[in-house]
Amino acid sequence: MKADATAIAGLHLIADRFDHVLLDQWGTLHEGLAVFPAALDCVARLREAGKRILILSNSGKRAGSNERRLAALGLPPEAYDGVLSSGEVTWRGLHAREQAPFAELGRACFLISRDADRSIIDGTDLVMASDIREADFILLGGLDDDAADPERWRAQLTTAASRRLPMLCANPDLVMFGAAGLIPAPGALAAFYQSLGGTVLFVGKPYPPMFAAARDQLGHPPPERILVIGDSLDHDIAGGRAAGMLTLLIGSGAHRATLAQARDLPQAIKTAAGAAARMPHWTMDHLIW
Repeated sequence: MKADATAIAGLHLIADRFDHVLLDQWGTLHEGLAVFPAALDCVARLREAGKRILILSNSGKRAGSNERRLAALGLPPEAYDGVLSSGEVTWRGLHAREQAPFAELGRACFLISRDADRSIIDGTDLVMASDIREADFILLGGLDDDAADPERWRAQLTTAASRRLPMLCANPDLVMFGAAGLIPAPGALAAFYQSLGGTVLFVGKPYPPMFAAARDQLGHPPPERILVIGDSLDHDIAGGRAAGMLTLLIGSGAHRATLAQARDLPQAIKTAAGAAARMPHWTMDHLIW
């Protein structure tokens, strides 16, 4: 495995190493209540330093929805250069129906989303099936907190698996922040469906199409001049490293229960990563300039 992740006190210490930032939302910028003050300051400092900032999120909602939510949490659209959500990449694929896996899916989808959001299918030729037995595929865009427990879905997903319905998961995150702390995210429900014998197609971090779309939106800069910042070894770090980008782990997010108790932080990160492909180049506890 590669050398230990280098702990840094602030992003300014490595600012000469990158020109572009792919910045995670949940656990990095905010936890659903307000953008962290230090993160807000960091974003402003990055722009002052001439860096381009793209918010890269495994949200199953469209980019516009994420922009409005960020604004409500204290980060206006003019503070950064754009949002690319897995929901947006999914919508583009479902709208065009030109490439796998989108082209092979049927028209009737059983939609599972957060806050009854339908934007992921608006403007497409898809129709919503109210009964999973009438669907051609399952579209998993998000989960309400009270629907996060995979066991709640056992009966319906067992039926779906027996019918060999594919699931298109637009949010591969395994955990998310709920009112009571970390709870299962859509990626956990997708894994549960796989355990029942179902087939899942993923869109989002860490999968290559998400990072390719990000480079497209940035104008194809060299990947080694892009810094991926996020709180998940599984998604942000693994995806960034696979794309040849630089990576920085925020320790206070998805892995905080493990890392907060660590006496030897570099070793704890190495243990949690488990492989060089998931090891960050740098780490810091919170996003600070």
